[in-house]
Amino acid sequence: MKYILKRVIFFLITLWAALTINFILPRMMPGNPAEVMIAKFQGRLNPQAISALEIAFGINTHESMLAQYWDYLGRMATGNFGISVSFYPTAVAQVLAQAVPWTLGLAGISTVIAFILGTLLGIRVSWKRNSASSSFAVPIAFFLNSMPYFWFALIVEYVFAFVFGWFPLGGAYSSSSGLSGLALVWSVLYHAILPAATIIITAMGGWMLTMRNNMISVLSDDYITFAFAQGLPEKEIEMNYAARNAILPSFTGFAMAIGFVISGVLLTEIVFSYPGVGYLLYQAVLNIDYPLMQAIFLFITVAVLVANFIADIVYVFLDPRARSGGE
Repeated sequence: MKYILKRVIFFLITLWAALTINFILPRMMPGNPAEVMIAKFQGRLNPQAISALEIAFGINTHESMLAQYWDYLGRMATGNFGISVSFYPTAVAQVLAQAVPWTLGLAGISTVIAFILGTLLGIRVSWKRNSASSSFAVPIAFFLNSMPYFWFALIVEYVFAFVFGWFPLGGAYSSSSGLSGLALVWSVLYHAILPAATIIITAMGGWMLTMRNNMISVLSDDYITFAFAQGLPEKEIEMNYAARNAILPSFTGFAMAIGFVISGVLLTEIVFSYPGVGYLLYQAVLNIDYPLMQAIFLFITVAVLVANFIADIVYVFLDPRARSGGE
């Protein structure tokens, strides 16, 4: 119980710090959303309208920074993220509600698949690390792990979408009218194949190498030697003794990766024109969209903190040594 209480306190302090940074950083950027709107309307706004826009966007320059900060905290607590500049006059909450499902569907599922495949391959190549397949797999994993995913995305799109024409160049689904039911589902899956493959292939190498290194470290422990001495089957030693303990550090990394899923895969979404949170963040930065930027940063922060908090709690049940600091 004491351990959980410490985690809760740490969670709340970190959340407050993240909220404060989230408030300060956009205001350090040159310009403000009201000026962007003035530019859009080419100076046809009167001073009263400009003041109203500043209040709506949460950057009332006539108030002190402290007053803006308390107003910001109150709006964040109630889920009132304001109005988006990029999609004016649509509310930020509505804009996010349209983008989050696409990101969760693409990056979330791809991250889970990459983790499972990479972990299983890492277990296998570490157990058979002197085999030819292991010698072949490890250099490939190093190459995939070091390769920029956006560069790989550009190559994949050029080859399979532009040259061969096997897949669409971008978008989340076909714009054909009347598309519904199974036809719409197939269109969504078809458009997600290339961006999902990009994420899975580039991320899988890192999970494989992490699990391989963890397994090699565990295989040198005394209890593994004792298990062999007892004559236990190799498959049981591999999965129930070695892999079960080696996966614990990977589990923490996986929790962080799941937390960052909400941010989307920015460059991949840009390359494939995929309407996720990452592409939305890119548009918010270009348009100095304070409300949208702050809402996205808040979502990312909360998602990562919650994922890490859950990982800390689950880790205690998986490895009781964590409760006593490893004693």
